[in-house]
Amino acid sequence: MQFNKVAIVGMGLLGGSLGRALREGRLASCVAGYARRPATVEECLQIGAVDSASTDLAAVVQNAEIVLLCTPVGQMGPLARLCLPHLSPGTVVSDVGSTKASVVRELEPLFESSPASFIGSHPMAGSEQTGVLASRADLYRHARCVITPTAKSLPEAVLKVHALWRAVGARTLELSPEQHDQWVARSSHLPQVLASVLAHHVLGPEQPAGLSDLCATGFRDTTRLASGSPEMWRDIALSNREALREALRAWSAELARFDAALAGENAGAIGEFLQEARERRDAWLRGFCNPGPENGSRP
Repeated sequence: MQFNKVAIVGMGLLGGSLGRALREGRLASCVAGYARRPATVEECLQIGAVDSASTDLAAVVQNAEIVLLCTPVGQMGPLARLCLPHLSPGTVVSDVGSTKASVVRELEPLFESSPASFIGSHPMAGSEQTGVLASRADLYRHARCVITPTAKSLPEAVLKVHALWRAVGARTLELSPEQHDQWVARSSHLPQVLASVLAHHVLGPEQPAGLSDLCATGFRDTTRLASGSPEMWRDIALSNREALREALRAWSAELARFDAALAGENAGAIGEFLQEARERRDAWLRGFCNPGPENGSRP
């Protein structure tokens, strides 16, 4: 047994998968889950995602060694404030948010006068599927998890967050909240926007009837992320809007370069563009540690 009580606030795909991993590995003496809806509480218990579940937030987080906020980023601040009066001295609170600078700016000051502490984290694992019923114990296996301490972070709290994610199979590294947001704007948030834009453009009502019949596996795979949670991705886009806008501008410049080659019927430039893309992706794939068949960029 590596941990005492672990409390998971938000029992969706990420929270449910964390609970299942902790229970399957017998990594905690108790895994408790908080959900807003009684129906979700029942689902958590039915599939064994937690040892106990409740709509009573105070009861879930009391006496917890670690509390994980597994909700959309827009809900984390209000929920952290509700948790604070019920946390024990030494409790470490972390999160799974896909943006870190805004989350850390909001949450870290809340804990400065608290016996608990906050350390940001972001497991790069997920799926377009949502809800606790889509959870699986191996979701975090081999996934990269970014820990984002600051100068105010307690070293022992940082180590505990590393230990939690490594225990469920993730590979951890540390970045500043700002560096994290710059990088994930390109590696995670931009692909989400592009998938959504493509689904809008090709499947929109202004397109000819029957066009969707010509959309095959390439279109399906490219737009998979567009089936993700709109609420979650709305919050992510807004909280990382400047870095995401910068990534969109850079991507637009690449698209314009390809368009210029098409306009000039420049076969050499087109071939070079496609060849470079293939080589870069193939090189990345050789070093990629696949977390699982359904894993994609996340929250």
